[in-house]
Amino acid sequence: MFDKPYNPKEVEDKIYKIWEESGYFDPDNLGKSQSANCEAPDDKRLAISAKPFCIVVPPPNITGSLHMGHALNATIQDILIRKKRMEGYKTLWLPGTDHAGIATQNVVEKDLKKQGISRHELGKEKFLEKIWEWREKYGHIILDQFKKLGASMDWSRTRFTMDTDYQEAVKEVFLHYHKKGWMYQAERVINWCSRCSTSLSDLELEYKEAETSLYYIKYPLKQDTKYKIQDTKYITVATTRPETMLGDSAVAVNPKDDKYKALVGKTLVLPIMDREIPIVTDLAIDTAFGTGAVKVTPAHDFTDAEIGERNKLEIHKVIGQNGKMTAAAGPICEGLKVAECREKVVEKLKELNLLEKTEPYKHNVAVCYRCDTTIEPLPSLQWFLKMDELAKMAIEEVKSGRVKFHPQKWEKVYLDWLSNIKDWCVSRQIWWGHKIPIEGENDVLDTWFSSALWPFATLKWGSKDDEDFKKFYPTQVLSTARDIINLWVARMIFSGMEFTGQKPFSDVIIHATILAKDGRRMSKSLGTGIDPLVLVEKYGADATRFGLIWQAMGGQDIHWAEEHVMAGKKFCNKIWNATRFVLQQTTNDKLQTTEPPTKNLTEADKLILEKFKNTKESVSKQIDTYEFGPALHELYDFFWKDFCDVYIEASKNQLTTDNQQQTTKQILFYVLISSLKLLHPFMPFITEEIWQNIEIPAKKMLIIEQW
Repeated sequence: MFDKPYNPKEVEDKIYKIWEESGYFDPDNLGKSQSANCEAPDDKRLAISAKPFCIVVPPPNITGSLHMGHALNATIQDILIRKKRMEGYKTLWLPGTDHAGIATQNVVEKDLKKQGISRHELGKEKFLEKIWEWREKYGHIILDQFKKLGASMDWSRTRFTMDTDYQEAVKEVFLHYHKKGWMYQAERVINWCSRCSTSLSDLELEYKEAETSLYYIKYPLKQDTKYKIQDTKYITVATTRPETMLGDSAVAVNPKDDKYKALVGKTLVLPIMDREIPIVTDLAIDTAFGTGAVKVTPAHDFTDAEIGERNKLEIHKVIGQNGKMTAAAGPICEGLKVAECREKVVEKLKELNLLEKTEPYKHNVAVCYRCDTTIEPLPSLQWFLKMDELAKMAIEEVKSGRVKFHPQKWEKVYLDWLSNIKDWCVSRQIWWGHKIPIEGENDVLDTWFSSALWPFATLKWGSKDDEDFKKFYPTQVLSTARDIINLWVARMIFSGMEFTGQKPFSDVIIHATILAKDGRRMSKSLGTGIDPLVLVEKYGADATRFGLIWQAMGGQDIHWAEEHVMAGKKFCNKIWNATRFVLQQTTNDKLQTTEPPTKNLTEADKLILEKFKNTKESVSKQIDTYEFGPALHELYDFFWKDFCDVYIEASKNQLTTDNQQQTTKQILFYVLISSLKLLHPFMPFITEEIWQNIEIPAKKMLIIEQW
C-alpha cells in the first residue's frame, strides 16, 4: 500500500468508521471493544479504575455550521483528549448542541416566511412543533461536520439543552434561586429588540459604528413669556437621540461644573412637550461631552435610569416594544417609528428656533446579536437573578488559582466584569426555550441561563441516572473563545459552585481568534469567511488541523494563511514517504519497538536518539501546558529535519555496513513508530492508517497505544 502516494480521501472516512466501531470514544468501552482490524487491548492503563479526564464541548447552536473558530477549538480539544487517552486516562469528550433560543426561532421564522406563513398565524404550539421538526432535520449537521475533522467525541453521550432531563435540571436551578430570594421580578430598563420582541442582556449586544449627528438643543428656563429666548435664559444640551427628549424628566449637570452652579435647582420647560423639568446634579455627567449639560430620559437610557433613581425623577415611556412612539410621546409623534419621530422632532425644534446647531458625530450603536436590529432601552417587567453572592464565588475560584486561564491575561476580563456586575435579566419574550416554571408566566429563560449548567447537567446531575456525574465531574479543561468569557465561562463557574460545591473545570484555554489574512474578521456576509470543510476536501483533515495549530503560537489573533495547510499536506507526504523507506529496510525483521538499542551506536545513532528523547519530553510538556503551536513546530522540525533529512540519509550508508545494519534498522523503526505516537493527536488519520499497516508485536489501535 505504501507504493502509491498518500491520499486522504481514501483514508479518512474509512479510519473514522474504524474508530467509531472500536468503541474507544466511549470511556466505558476502553479495554472491552475491538475493531475488525485490531484485537481488544488488555493494557493495565485502560483498567476501569483509570483516572477520568473529561472535556465538554462548547455546544454549538443547532442553527450553526462549522467555521474556522470551531475547527481550531475542536482540534485543540482533540489533541488533549487523544493524548490523555493514550496515557491511559478514562477519557470522555462529551458532544452536544445548544437550542439557541433567539437564533433558532429566527431561522425557523425565516423558513416559514418563504412559505408565506408567520409564527403568529401558526400559534405557539404549532410553531414549536415546526422548530422540533427543523431541529430533527438540521440540528445535527454541525456535529457530523466535527467528525470530518477527526473529533473523537463520545457520540453515544450526545446531549441537547432541551433534553427532558436537562429541562428538569434548568427548572430545579430556577426554583432553587427563587427559593433563596435571588430570583425576582421587577420593572427596569432593559435592552429590547423590537424585531425579536424580547429583552436581551448587555452581553448579547453587538456594537456598530454609526455616522450620525450630535444635536444641540436649547431648553428654556421657566419664565412668564413662553419660549422667550434671552441671554442665559436657557441651557443647551447635546444629544444623538432628539426623539427621546419627549420622555425627558430633567437636565443634569456635574456638581463640580462651575458654569452651571447658579442654575442647579431651577426649572426648565421641555420643548415640544411643554413639561416642566428640573435641573439636577449627578457625578455621572461627563463635563467634556457636548456642553456638559445632559438631558435625562430615565425610561430609555441605562445611565439616565440610574440618575433618575438617585434624583427621584418621573418616568415617561415614549418608545413602545413595537419600536414605535407611544401616546406619551404626544400627538405629533404617536405611532411613528423612531427614525420618523427623530425627523419630526428636529423639524419642530427648528420651527421653535430651539435647535442651536448640529455636528457630524460617530459613535457605537447597540444592535441585536441575532438580527442586527437597533436596540431600544426601555422599561419592562422581567425576571432578574441577584449576582452579588454568585459573583463573589466566581471571583474567588480564579483569584485562589483553583481555576486558571491560559493565557493568564484573560483573567482580567473575567474579574473586571464580575467586579462590576449587575443583576442578570434572565427572562426572554420568545416561544422557543426553557419555560419559566412560574404559573401564568409565558416567558422563557435566556439561553445562557441553561448553558451555564452545561458541565454538570450534561452528566445528568440531579437525575436518578447520575453515574456519569459521579465519575466525570468536575471536568478538567474548557477550551473556548474570548468573546464568551463573561457570557458563558463566568456563569458556568458560579453555577458549578452553587449547585455542586465544586468548580466545573480547572483550566480555561482561551484560543486565538482567526481573522482573514488582511486582519478583518471572518464573515460569510463580508466575503471574508473560510469554510474549514472546503480545506478538508482540498487538502485532507490532517493537513487542515496542521494549518490551524501551526498558526496557534500563543498570540491573541491568527491572520489566516492557507499556505500552512498546504505545508501540512506536504508534511503528510513526508511522513508517508519516510514510512515507505523505513519499511523497505525492515521488512521481515522482528524488531523491538518499545525501547531503542543501546549498544554499537554510531554518533548519528546517538544524536537521533537524544534528539527524539528531548522532543518527546518537550512535546509532552507543551501539550500539557496548552502550547499546541510550539509543540507542533518542534515535532515537525524533529521529524522532517533531524529524522528524515539527517538520520535517514545517514542510515543509507550504515545499512550497507554489516556490524551497523541491525542497530540502524532498529533505530529507524523505533523512531518512526514512536514519532507516529507523538504525531497522532495532531494528525490522527495518517498516523492511524500507517499504524494499521505496520507489523508490530501485540499491536493495538494507535488511538489507544501507550503515549
